[in-house]
Amino acid sequence: MLEPTELLYAYAQGYFPMAIPEENNEIFWFKPDKRGIIPLDKFHVSKNLRRLFNRHYFELKINGDFEGTIRACANREDTWISDDIIKSYSKLYDLGYAYSFETWREGRLVGGLYGVAIGKVFFGESMFHKETDASKIALIFLVEFMKENNFLLLDTQYINDHLLQFGAEEISNEAYEKLLGKALES
Repeated sequence: MLEPTELLYAYAQGYFPMAIPEENNEIFWFKPDKRGIIPLDKFHVSKNLRRLFNRHYFELKINGDFEGTIRACANREDTWISDDIIKSYSKLYDLGYAYSFETWREGRLVGGLYGVAIGKVFFGESMFHKETDASKIALIFLVEFMKENNFLLLDTQYINDHLLQFGAEEISNEAYEKLLGKALES
């Protein structure tokens, strides 16, 4: 298991951990040459998704069920979220650094994401959904929270087609480190 101080220090240096299933779930540190971010001023939401968000179809919660969220994110065939990762981030949650942004419907957790907040940076870790658009609504909820609280950087680590639709960009590690430094100082 990773100690909270080790995790926080690594994030502040631009690293993040992942367990590798092929290596007996040993945890390795990553700092990619290209980094995925979602610039908050360029965050894009389709009209249909914005309407769904505004209709309050899902109940939105922060840290309603952190452990349930991280376990749901891990519940897939191929995952880097090992039991040690879950224990490590649960400790960060207990200390007030890890957060889950969740979508609920009819009393059930149906989507969400989790990550780490340090300074004015949110380091997104993983998302899940059990109902259509539930994770997307959680992402909108996160970005709204970040804007209301003057966050400067949403780190997605890598980008994929899912994140591209929201305006995700890939930037050089050098550019990332400058944004990270500024957001950590704020």
